[in-house]
Amino acid sequence: MTKHTLLLAAALGLFAGALAPQADARIAPRPTGVIGVDSNQLTPDYWIDRQRQADRVVLDRGAIALQNRELQQTDPSMHDVEGLPAELDAARVREWIEDLSSRPQRQLYDVQGKPVTGKAIDGYIAALNLKAIPKTQKTRYGLVVHRAALRTFPTTTRVFSSDDDTDIDRFQESALFPGTPVAIVHESGDGEWLFVVSERYAAWIEKQYVAEGSKTQVFGYARKVPYLVVTGAKVRTTFTPDLPAVSDLQLDMGIRVPVLRDWPGTRPVNGQAAYASHVVELPVRNDDGSLRIVPALLPRTADVSADYLPLTRANLIRQAFKFLGERYGWGHSYGTRDCSGFVSEVYRSFGVQLPRNTSAQSVSPALNRLAFDAGDSREKRMDAASELQVGDLVYIPGHVMMVIGHDNGMPYVIHDTNGGSWLGPDGELVRGRLNGVSVTPLTPLRFNASQTYVDRMTNIQRIRP
Repeated sequence: MTKHTLLLAAALGLFAGALAPQADARIAPRPTGVIGVDSNQLTPDYWIDRQRQADRVVLDRGAIALQNRELQQTDPSMHDVEGLPAELDAARVREWIEDLSSRPQRQLYDVQGKPVTGKAIDGYIAALNLKAIPKTQKTRYGLVVHRAALRTFPTTTRVFSSDDDTDIDRFQESALFPGTPVAIVHESGDGEWLFVVSERYAAWIEKQYVAEGSKTQVFGYARKVPYLVVTGAKVRTTFTPDLPAVSDLQLDMGIRVPVLRDWPGTRPVNGQAAYASHVVELPVRNDDGSLRIVPALLPRTADVSADYLPLTRANLIRQAFKFLGERYGWGHSYGTRDCSGFVSEVYRSFGVQLPRNTSAQSVSPALNRLAFDAGDSREKRMDAASELQVGDLVYIPGHVMMVIGHDNGMPYVIHDTNGGSWLGPDGELVRGRLNGVSVTPLTPLRFNASQTYVDRMTNIQRIRP
């Protein structure tokens, strides 16, 4: 290298150094308006850097498989769909439906804020078509082909608890995702809805979103290898006018889809060369309602993994923060999720199964549960709060939060909430209206003007050996 070249290289190095950010630079935190939270705390690295052995595996694949098996065997909220008998009797089908679709006992309101009439309720009950349940029926199976709502009654009509609320639809139960196996056990009076039993929920789904196949087809798809796991909050398949059923399809965190790794790169899929994409297999519904499995494209830029992620504290925090700021969606409304759906999908990206609702999650016998009752002292509750670990699930009536660490002498949580309240400097209750996936300290949050979240803790569930 000549002397001239050395001088030029040195000059370029100094120039690059002047442009490069300093490694020890700190961005001054900015207030957020939420109690105890500044802008630096809204990044996953802030919390990961505070952990000891952040990358140590908490539960390995074998331990996760054992826990999932115990969940299936011991948790009454779970359904062994594949293990259903070859024939179902009327009493069992009726019990599933009536457990969910009972006549509302409180006044409900429509989207205009008008009371839902008794006549309208009679129509929803009649649509259940209970008299048509046969004495016995062959157990039928299907795969969900599109993210679809699960409903209390076979209707898309939205109803609410008060005349000034048009957000939380009380007929919205949950959602099912593409590739989910279900048992098809009944049909609505108009023939447009199916009552299905999935692993975690039994409810009404629009018939157009379920493709019926043999038991072998349905569960063969669910077990097919190799596969990809969605590790982003959500990804979308490539748009294609050639096959609209798999065009721009939303796949949420933790969904597992078979992948065709040997597909020739120059061979088109739905009118597009495959070399820049993953070729995955997805279920579609034929015109006669039957199941067909077809190839579809998922961009290589999509946030997916060749397997479930290792369950570590760092990964728990990273996965949860991928939802930060997403709007709250009761029962998976708005293409998003609610509090229990949020923690379920974070853990699903590691292969960990959880019950669907907070009422079942909080008491599940398959997890490491610390229970509280009304007689427990505040001191006991605060001691438990001080010992919370990353990934712990904290339950209050109707809500769940995931712990991300401790800071400023307080445990912090990330949670999908439509509320959030605390006391302001004047001692008055501040209603934060967070209405999305949010980071907050746990201890200042208020259940009401006189009680904190800690006062109302019902359970802590720890996903640990």
